[in-house]
Amino acid sequence: MDIDWKDIATKVIGLGAPMLGQALGGPLGGAAGKILAEALGSAPAPVSVNDALSKTDPVAAAVAESGARQAEANWLAALAEAGKVQVTEVNASMRAEAASGDPLQRWWRPLYALELTLFECPGFAVVLGHGLWNGRSDIINGLATLTGLIVTYMAARFGVLGVYVTGRSREKQAAATGEAVPTVIGEVAKAFLRKK
Repeated sequence: MDIDWKDIATKVIGLGAPMLGQALGGPLGGAAGKILAEALGSAPAPVSVNDALSKTDPVAAAVAESGARQAEANWLAALAEAGKVQVTEVNASMRAEAASGDPLQRWWRPLYALELTLFECPGFAVVLGHGLWNGRSDIINGLATLTGLIVTYMAARFGVLGVYVTGRSREKQAAATGEAVPTVIGEVAKAFLRKK
């Protein structure tokens, strides 16, 4: 009889290790199974782990339950460590991108602003003007129907542009002075705390 890590998942969940059981049933089943095997002191194979979990005498059952819970703690610690490494790598990448002199890194936001202000906004205005000038009720009605969508779209686009402008200004000021530039909220909080 072939046993897979997925076949052991229900037993492990029943022993009080639900996170480890779910991992055994998923794509990381092999890694979770290895941690479970180490905690049980068995070979890292589904058959060996299943045998260790299936013993019926009370002492062996207690050892299996304790081992499953210890394996879950080890599994969660391994996941936390993997997450920590991933966050560290992402932060290092972000710092390298921010420090790079890459033209795409420097120019995508200004190009975004130019495209929005030179093409999209005038494009909507031209369509509306054309409809009004020529008395095209289908164009006017279409734009009226889409007003909510257009306003939401433009608000989102200009919101991104506004965040970029304020963020980039703070970056330039920080680069010039060598100190982090306080945000408006930070300044308000400082003023509030000074008054107390």
